[in-house]
Amino acid sequence: MKILCVIDYLGSGGSQRQIVELALGFKEMGNEVSFLTYYDIRFYDQALTEHGISIHCIPEKKYLRRLWKLRKFIRSGNYDGVVSFLEGPSFICEAAGIPFRKWKLVVSEGSANPNIYKSARHIFYRWFHLFADFVVANSYANISIVRKVNPLLPKAKCRVVYNIIDFEKWKPRGDYFPRNDGKLNLLVVASHQSLKNLRGLVEALALLDDKERQKIQVNWYGDRLTEPYFDQSLVEGQKRLVELNLNGMITFHPATNPILPKFQEADALGLFSYYEGFPNVVCEAMACAKPIVCSSVSDLPDLLSHDSNLLCQASDPKSISQALRYLIHLSDEKLLALGLKNEAIAKKLFQKEQNVVGYLQLLK
Repeated sequence: MKILCVIDYLGSGGSQRQIVELALGFKEMGNEVSFLTYYDIRFYDQALTEHGISIHCIPEKKYLRRLWKLRKFIRSGNYDGVVSFLEGPSFICEAAGIPFRKWKLVVSEGSANPNIYKSARHIFYRWFHLFADFVVANSYANISIVRKVNPLLPKAKCRVVYNIIDFEKWKPRGDYFPRNDGKLNLLVVASHQSLKNLRGLVEALALLDDKERQKIQVNWYGDRLTEPYFDQSLVEGQKRLVELNLNGMITFHPATNPILPKFQEADALGLFSYYEGFPNVVCEAMACAKPIVCSSVSDLPDLLSHDSNLLCQASDPKSISQALRYLIHLSDEKLLALGLKNEAIAKKLFQKEQNVVGYLQLLK
């Protein structure tokens, strides 16, 4: 099949990583694959081009012109199937098929933004899903949200396909042992925006006692460490760290590719978001046999129910602090055991081949 993957840009975010893994899977199974974007950010340029996947970018700033140009590109491409990720690209692909199309269209729905119920724009986009062949979400929580917003969307059009993990790549390091330098190395991989809840993490660290704070180090990897920022959350969070005398507890690093070694050397992954679709970083950390301390978002409460003490409420710093305290006091043996449990769950749910095939079956 000739398949086009459409997304806004190929940066380091979770949705971008997921569609890249999907495209690589399509290619490995003998399909002709290319990308279409409209922001010229090429974090995955090398990974795609070395596998023979071309990238087409139409960097049009004006929305209506962008819609027209991308529509023209899609309609003239003679594609057998189009897969889109994220709200804007999916709307463009759905509009490109009006009044008729010959290709199959699968749109991926990954947003769990609570504002979806209040925003006319968000609601409008979900009603346009009626023009897609299938709507795929990476969690049951997402499908539930979409069908509440668009109750006319047939259940038969909706599918859940969990995130794709390449277990030949994402795996534990053989010589790993917890707390290599005497501290628990907590990894956070997230862009710097308010929904990722840096402020909540900072306030939670302040609630730990001195001995507990000496036992943990947070390493945060993410986009926009310098201007232009997504929002003011990073600046405000750094200011709050200084006010609370927590300097050095969180080290901020730019987005890193490859990020795999950072997962392998970490002792646990932290995710404290107010909402998530289905966080790709959690899947990757589980594949690397890492414990997860996270907010109760998406399907994570069910997925990680084997130790609910590591779940917290993003809006409550005390809840985050309690989860961190529990993590800090776990023995090395318990950390390893939790990691192995997570790895086993990941291998059951996130197999690359089965999930790539899940998409391909929808495109046929």
